[in-house]
Amino acid sequence: MAGSIPNSGLSSTGAPSNRRFAFIVMTSLFFIWGFITALNDVLIPHLKAAFELSYLEAGLVQFCFFGAYFVVSPFAGRLIEKVGFKKGVIFGLLGIAAGCCIFYPAAELEIYFVFLFALFVLASGITILQVSANPYVVILGEARTAASRLNLAQAINSLGHTLGPMFGAALIFGGAAVVTAEAVQLPYIILAGVALATAGIFTFLKLPVIENTETTSQSDTGNDSVWQHKRLVFGAIAIFMYVGAEVSVGSYLVNYFAESHIMSMNNYEASKMISYYWGAALIGRFIGAALTYFIKPNIILAVNSVLAIACIFMSVSSEGPVAMWTILAVGLFNSIMFPTIFSLAITGLGKLTSRGSGLLVQGIVGGALLPLLQGLVADLSSVQMSFLVPACAYIYISWYALSGSKTDAADTAAINQAEEQKV
Repeated sequence: MAGSIPNSGLSSTGAPSNRRFAFIVMTSLFFIWGFITALNDVLIPHLKAAFELSYLEAGLVQFCFFGAYFVVSPFAGRLIEKVGFKKGVIFGLLGIAAGCCIFYPAAELEIYFVFLFALFVLASGITILQVSANPYVVILGEARTAASRLNLAQAINSLGHTLGPMFGAALIFGGAAVVTAEAVQLPYIILAGVALATAGIFTFLKLPVIENTETTSQSDTGNDSVWQHKRLVFGAIAIFMYVGAEVSVGSYLVNYFAESHIMSMNNYEASKMISYYWGAALIGRFIGAALTYFIKPNIILAVNSVLAIACIFMSVSSEGPVAMWTILAVGLFNSIMFPTIFSLAITGLGKLTSRGSGLLVQGIVGGALLPLLQGLVADLSSVQMSFLVPACAYIYISWYALSGSKTDAADTAAINQAEEQKV
């Protein structure tokens, strides 16, 4: 059996059947934000061509999208402390709908920076959604199966990532003789409608309530801070590195496969290949959901990070199909990283769980910064060599798996208090 996830000091009420229903409806949210996030991989080459951007300028798409995580996450954690997880989900969905709607006037005006603003608003909604849904899934059931449960939910997220590029390739690139900004209007209006409909459904759903199970002294956060939990802080950096690496790889696949010595694909063909990258993550997360039930999550995390590094080095040192399939295989080893890092880092936080979740989601800003760095390297050298940027990020993740994720004094004290309260 995998190492258990200690009691966080929060628990869910309701019968097991109600918790199963809540888990099922929560996974729909993982699908939605995965679907929308993956569209950025199609949006980047489209806007690059429409506005004649450099790789660095095109990387501003991910900078504005994932930059929202850094700005909004601390406020999202406090919002959920006040309104609860369910209302946090509804606020997040409304934010997504608002961001999607801004794409329409952005395309009419044909101003790149209006697109970037739309992406920031859209990602702000996704941030609130993630700060609500990730810890909810961790808490919604037995502590020992938290990593497995979150891996399964992230598998549904990967399904959204897999289908998103197909949707974007068909509606944005499919059949278009000329690249225009207006091609993005229809897909994002459709997504706005889906987000609004989902928010309406969640308004009427009855979900298990998350309750605090700590004593007054135990829940006194005046003498405790998220910054005292090294495993959490190191975990936030690991999330930064992981999301940055995953997004960096996906962001430049279309341009990579267009290179003459790789596959010489056009944008439409290359966009469809992105689905293999996210599809590999989908398969890996289903496998990971099973493996983390029997094997310690940090061991699986270490093995996957080393294999991801190996695949990148094989890709940058080869050409043709070998270069293409080895970089796509990175998606398979990405699969369990986010849910495993998240569940390892958030344990033992008690009433700090929401704020800890906010800090971890704030680490997603790596998706804003590493693609910019990779874009700069691509401009200075080549797209192929730029993939060494995410390879460096996986080195840190392997260290976190083997050393940084170990329980420290603050975590041990919180876990012991939780166990004493249970007795």
